[in-house]
Amino acid sequence: MLHFTMKPPFPFGKLLQACQDLISGGDINILKAASISGEYGQRSSQLTLKRWQNFDTALRNELVKIRAARRHVDFLNYIRESEYEDFSLVHIAMNAYRNPSILEGERMLDRERWHFLEKSALGHYFDLDFLIIYALKLLILDRWETIYGANAPRALEETLLKS
Repeated sequence: MLHFTMKPPFPFGKLLQACQDLISGGDINILKAASISGEYGQRSSQLTLKRWQNFDTALRNELVKIRAARRHVDFLNYIRESEYEDFSLVHIAMNAYRNPSILEGERMLDRERWHFLEKSALGHYFDLDFLIIYALKLLILDRWETIYGANAPRALEETLLKS
């Protein structure tokens, strides 16, 4: 079991290696497509991964709207397509954006992502959906391990530029 505040037990690549001989090549490719970067390119046809991509994109879109409004820029130029709708994302994004600490704001967003993954895991035990959710959680933990590294401010800046 993974918990939001823990160190990752191993890197994402090691999870892929461990699964290599245990699941089909098609499932490995789906697992390799698991990402928290926000750069999803073509949407996955796998339902759990597709839901994640839509949720994460919707959350990022809310941040785009807030930032665009502050800069008096049309957000439609920066928004990405998402099929996920939840009005609570507006409040989550606003609270994270208004947080005086960038680090705490990012933590709030990742906690919400984690919560979404927790809800998505209900009813999944030892199946591909569970592995995808586990992989996404592991990627979140890897991200925070990088942030908590020796030069946390620089690592946070690099991580934010990637996402």
